[in-house]
Amino acid sequence: MTSPNVAQVGLVQKRGLLLGLRGWTVVAAAVALFAVLVPMLNLMVPEGSALHVSDYAVSLAGKILCYAICALAMDLIWGYTGILSLGHGLFFALGGYGMGMYLMRQIGRDGQYKSDMPDFMVFLNWKTFPWQWAVSDSFAAQMLLVVLVPGLLAFVFGWFAFRSRIKGVYFSIITQAMTFAAMLLFFRNETGFGGNNGFTDFKRILGVPIATAQMRVFLFALTGVTLVGFYLMARAIVNSKYGRVLQAIRDAESRVMFTGYNPLAYKLSIWTLSAVMCAIAGALYVPQVGIINPGEMSPAASIEIAIWTAVGGRATLIGPIIGAFFVNGAKSWFTVAFPEYWLYFLGALFIAVTLWLPNGIVGLFKKVAEKKQ
Repeated sequence: MTSPNVAQVGLVQKRGLLLGLRGWTVVAAAVALFAVLVPMLNLMVPEGSALHVSDYAVSLAGKILCYAICALAMDLIWGYTGILSLGHGLFFALGGYGMGMYLMRQIGRDGQYKSDMPDFMVFLNWKTFPWQWAVSDSFAAQMLLVVLVPGLLAFVFGWFAFRSRIKGVYFSIITQAMTFAAMLLFFRNETGFGGNNGFTDFKRILGVPIATAQMRVFLFALTGVTLVGFYLMARAIVNSKYGRVLQAIRDAESRVMFTGYNPLAYKLSIWTLSAVMCAIAGALYVPQVGIINPGEMSPAASIEIAIWTAVGGRATLIGPIIGAFFVNGAKSWFTVAFPEYWLYFLGALFIAVTLWLPNGIVGLFKKVAEKKQ
């Protein structure tokens, strides 16, 4: 068998980057589903119809789409770079708090105390806004902070961690310690983030009422399109030279160093990008769910992101998205039907995937497809 020449290899890589006709068809179908079909079935089809998509289903799917973005971000850093983070829940929560601060300012005098300040600040007898709320009345400024604050935190943390060559279980432990410390900080009332209650009771966004069916499906569609965009970006990354270096770092970092590459720049850049993706997911999550509190920073929340990725299939991009939908769909059912057994099921699922499905759901489908051929 003859080996492919350089032109053939380049053509294969180009096709992988551009998805091909079938791939772009699936992407177009996903965009149509998120932006057109689901909104139409929710807003235009009567509730009694079998084709009607309920408000609850739209809200639940929108929330899971945000989780899917986090799982995709985890796949870039863990699946393709070999760095297991147990602190991505922090970046998700920071993005949520950034959006929540703007939404709290949009309440205006519609709060319980009829004050321009959020109710929790009035309750605590604060007379002026803390410094971190200086630009919270500006949507553009807050959205910029949604990206900059988690991105800067990830960059600084990653710089010291990767420069010190911390890796493996030690890196996982310090990322979990980081998010736990942040959770304890945000629980304190004097930090100006609502304490253990966080932010809630949102009224409007950009002057538009938030608790309407039209806004609900708009946020759902925006989240779905954002997920598709991030998937295409991630696919372009992993099929590029930059992505191949990331995978080489995952497989043999010392050999990469011997060939003249500096792993620090690659690991730091993908780590920061992954954190920003989670922050954007958090910003999309808050107006759909209607609350953000320090519980989103709990170590368990970050561990669940890793579980979604492992269950779906690491280093596949589509696998973590499937894993997020599968695990959270199961969670939604279990917490209603058998709430006391959910954590047992989650633990058993993770053990089963680790022992018998190391490549996750996507790996199982691939095995089945290979057997049929």
